[in-house]
Amino acid sequence: MSKTYVLHEAGSPEQLQLVNLEKPTIGDHDVLVKTVALSINPVDIKTRSGKAFYTKLKTDEPLILGWDISGTVEAVGKAVSEWKPGDEVFGMVNFPGHGNAYAEYVSVPANQLALKPANVSHETAAAATLAALTAYQFLKDNVKKDDKVLIHAASGGVGHYAIQIAKILGAKAVGTTSTRNIDFVKSIGADEVIDYTQQPFETVAHDFDFVLDALSGETLQRSIQVVKNGGTIITMPSGADLEALSAEASKRDIKLFNQLVQSNGADMKQIAAWLETGQLQSTVSKVFPFAEMIQAHHEVETGRTRGKIVIKMD
Repeated sequence: MSKTYVLHEAGSPEQLQLVNLEKPTIGDHDVLVKTVALSINPVDIKTRSGKAFYTKLKTDEPLILGWDISGTVEAVGKAVSEWKPGDEVFGMVNFPGHGNAYAEYVSVPANQLALKPANVSHETAAAATLAALTAYQFLKDNVKKDDKVLIHAASGGVGHYAIQIAKILGAKAVGTTSTRNIDFVKSIGADEVIDYTQQPFETVAHDFDFVLDALSGETLQRSIQVVKNGGTIITMPSGADLEALSAEASKRDIKLFNQLVQSNGADMKQIAAWLETGQLQSTVSKVFPFAEMIQAHHEVETGRTRGKIVIKMD
């Protein structure tokens, strides 16, 4: 059996119900992973509340949230040669599809995993999945050496990885954050930090080659002012009126578009390599036991999390 949280209907964290299900079956190209740790993202919260991917997933019973896992290979499909039982692996499962990751056992396409570095804990690895992949996939084709990069919400899940990856790519990294997180954002490598509680960021930020905006809304609109002609702004899908904003941005030849992270084993292996060398580090602000999944959702729902919230199997 597999301890699993099932979402029967959209709503509050209390809609998550802990049940025992049969272990998932695996296909020829899949791996069965026994979960040691998993992480929670804002998209989990939105989907649970009926937004994001809820409509897409609700017809697929049972609806099991979550995409980020780190654990041990329990079994492999007939066509899988890269992994064997006992391997310690981590990855973002089947995003943006049905990840089924809030479970003791998870079936994962073999090509979406990376080997967990031996010097990194399962909690650290589980954190560096959706959020780290988002930062990497948004930056890798849009940022080059000596570019000036602005990362909004730089102390959050995506933001704290994006600051570090921008530096790995040789860019100058500037982050926006609140007063209490200034020292933290500096500690992860930011060249400059803008305290958005003290002044509008656009009054002190200028001539950026690239902006990563995890906030959207008016932040996205104001970001257009700080990008140089020909620069790029990437945001996450949020319901913002991108058509109008893109038209405004295009007047200065600024590319503005949203992007959705995709499960990708090769990218996951790059994250693993950086974790192994210490160039990339996860900040895990709190670890909850699996039995306290509901409390963990309440914590992420505050929107004030530094780094990541992680769940460890009991």
